[in-house]
Amino acid sequence: MVKRLFFCSIWMLMMQLTFAQKAIVIQGDSLEHIFINKEINWLEDPKGELTIQQVSSAAFKDKFTDNKDFYPKNYNVSSAYWYRVKLNFHQPIPYISSVFEFFDQTTDQITAYLPQTNGQYKESKTGENFKFDDRLYKHKNFEFLVENFTEGEHTYYFRIVSKDRVNVIIVYRTFKRFIYYTLTEYITYGMFYGMILIFSFHNLLMYLAVRRRQYLIYILYILSVGLYEMSADGIAFQYIWPNQPVLNDYMYGIALYMISLFALIFIRELLQVKARNITLYHIINWTIAARTAYFMYCMFFDRSLFIYKFVEFIPLSISFYTGISIWKDGFKPARFVVLGYFVLFVGFIVKGIYVLGLGRSLPALPAHYSLSFSFIIEMLLLSFAIGDQVRLFRKDKDRAQAEVLQQMQINVELKDFINLELENEVKARTHEVIEKSNVIQEKSDIIEDQNEKLRFKNLQLEKQAAEISRMNVLLEKDNIQLKTNIEKVTDARALSTELSFEEFSAKYPDQEACFKLLADLKWIGGYQCVRCSNITYCNGRSLYSRRCTKCAYEETVLHNTIFQNNRIPINKAFYLVYLVYASKGTISSRQLSEKLAIRQSTCWAYSNRIKKALEEQKKVRKKAGKQGWMALVLDVS
Repeated sequence: MVKRLFFCSIWMLMMQLTFAQKAIVIQGDSLEHIFINKEINWLEDPKGELTIQQVSSAAFKDKFTDNKDFYPKNYNVSSAYWYRVKLNFHQPIPYISSVFEFFDQTTDQITAYLPQTNGQYKESKTGENFKFDDRLYKHKNFEFLVENFTEGEHTYYFRIVSKDRVNVIIVYRTFKRFIYYTLTEYITYGMFYGMILIFSFHNLLMYLAVRRRQYLIYILYILSVGLYEMSADGIAFQYIWPNQPVLNDYMYGIALYMISLFALIFIRELLQVKARNITLYHIINWTIAARTAYFMYCMFFDRSLFIYKFVEFIPLSISFYTGISIWKDGFKPARFVVLGYFVLFVGFIVKGIYVLGLGRSLPALPAHYSLSFSFIIEMLLLSFAIGDQVRLFRKDKDRAQAEVLQQMQINVELKDFINLELENEVKARTHEVIEKSNVIQEKSDIIEDQNEKLRFKNLQLEKQAAEISRMNVLLEKDNIQLKTNIEKVTDARALSTELSFEEFSAKYPDQEACFKLLADLKWIGGYQCVRCSNITYCNGRSLYSRRCTKCAYEETVLHNTIFQNNRIPINKAFYLVYLVYASKGTISSRQLSEKLAIRQSTCWAYSNRIKKALEEQKKVRKKAGKQGWMALVLDVS
């Protein structure tokens, strides 16, 4: 029984040693170590309230969970995560300097707790949310200095808070390895971004030379790729916006959107999709609209959706499929597009496998930079596609020029043949024209003689026309004098003898003529207001009325005349006065009614008023002279 208990205890101890977290042994020649799988333990802190004293205590020793992925992640972005790694120095290493390095530049905040020789933990913070100048080293990754190299096992804690899911890649490196790796990495980045600038400058020159819009779009696509790579690897934060950490949350999403946008537009322009496949053209446009809507929603409503980079697989697949379709239709430059996007697909897959920790057998350097290499190869192949398209255009242009030259040669030969025929025809026509010109000259002489005779007759006609004009002027004067005499005769008849209504109406045809006569008679001696005796006036509202400028009293032309309160047309009232005056009051009301087409009672009333005026103003009428019947108008009785 004792022996069985002994073996059980030994077995449990061995199992505990097997499944417990292993400490990484650091020898004097150890340059670096990447922590993977169970070499990292993690603890989720949902409320973010745990302290280093708590997590490092014996109570939390068994609460850490073994990492089952190749690299651990912050599975719940609303929680804080604690990660624990162990190093075992077999012997003191007094003259070595080492760092812990974190690769994912999108991590918001990393707090490292590094054990010291006095048994305490030294706290150090860094992350994407801090200004670049606050980092320990001016490097794109996050580093923490290891200071305690005493012999034995050391436990290190790292607290990570990030609003995006990140890969927690922890690497232990000596300074010797760190410097070599950093220099190599920055040289690689320099070559990568240098090639982007070279591609951009080359295509800018091509755009300035040929003015094809696809070059300009391609430049924007290349620069978008460069911006994304700089945002993803931390170069942009180091060199472009070191004091604006908030841009780290947006720029990689903006750059991804620009890559998708300009890639689709470039494919649409380069492969002439609208002319070759209208269905794909509409699909590309709808994809651009949908990607833009998704980008705007992420930008202004939910920035965390930027983390779903797999959405870029949709525009990438559409571009790839468009290239294959156009290539099948016989457009040769599309083959470079297909090859370029195939390489980009491979780069995406390799990068994804490496990030997920599935490709453990892949070389670290090519796998880590697979996407960058794919972008370079893709840009090179797309440049070949543009060049191939230009070559085809030039070939078509040369063929067109050859056809034009051939047609020009045919035109020259045809022109020479036509010119020869024209010369012969011109000679024959010239001889015929000379003969006809002689005949024309003879006729011209005859016409010249006739023209001379016509000039003489025209001079005579001009003199006669001048005489006729003079006579017309004299006749015009006579006509004017005759009209004046006729008007005078009409006035005389109107003042003395009886006229018909038609003859009378010719002199006083309408209300305006009658009112004008009344105004001239009424105010012949000047205007004077009947109320205030003011002598200045202005025009009133009714025809030929006058308004006093002082008291505003308006006096009509009928006021204080025999026509005051008149109810019949004024020209007929004028004619009625004229008839009574001409008949010396003997005309009857029935006769007046027949002549004026007015009721007899109205004519009777008017004739009585006029006859009364005749009786009362006999002396005035005798002195009226030429006024005659007009003297009765101003009667106010």
